Amino acid sequence: MSEQPVVVLVHGAFAESAGWNRVIRRLHSNQLTAVAAANPLRSVEGDAAYVRDVINGIGRPVVLVGHSYGGMVITEAAAGNPAVQALVYVAAFAPEPGESAFLLSGKFEGSTLGGALEAYPVASGGNEFRIAADKFHHQFCADVDAEEAALMAATQRPVTERALTGGLAASEAGWRTTPSWFVHGEHDLNIPAAALRFMAERAGSRGTREIAGASHAIAASQPDAVTAAILDAADHAQG
Repeated sequence: MSEQPVVVLVHGAFAESAGWNRVIRRLHSNQLTAVAAANPLRSVEGDAAYVRDVINGIGRPVVLVGHSYGGMVITEAAAGNPAVQALVYVAAFAPEPGESAFLLSGKFEGSTLGGALEAYPVASGGNEFRIAADKFHHQFCADVDAEEAALMAATQRPVTERALTGGLAASEAGWRTTPSWFVHGEHDLNIPAAALRFMAERAGSRGTREIAGASHAIAASQPDAVTAAILDAADHAQG
């Protein structure tokens, strides 16, 4: 049996690393080490470089887990990286080279994210987006209670336009050579379920869970299902 992997969790836009807390608690109860990286949400290439630094610092095999835009980042970070033993896409983008989050979210009908966003300029150039506080609960996490949704809205990390419109820079997607697992909600309003199914099938998912009635914030609302997908990947990584 090979060395036990560390689970590296990469949040997406409009979220933050503590959004993985319920999943981390369950991973710990299964004797797995987890690290929730603080995704910069500035650009796919730059964010992936940061995640690779996190992986290098761990110095052990990893299972790389991404939520939403975090899927863009883990796909780039895993490309040609032998430390990454498995990928888990949690309501996440799994792009081909050149594809962006913006392109993939519009590939199928059903996303209402555009109408929920507020934009403002940033000093580094271009715009940054956040989900309007009064629309956050319905748009992002309809299946958590209002008090938790308000906290999630207040702690959301905005994302740059550059990150959402930038394509995968790697010459080959990480999921082409690294086994992948997928889990997503049926009622995801950020990334339509049809798009998530398409990406899972294209990536040759080793196991796909679609959770009835679940929102985009599936790590918060359905942590058991997300943990189960990660455990499947970790079992594979350990051989």
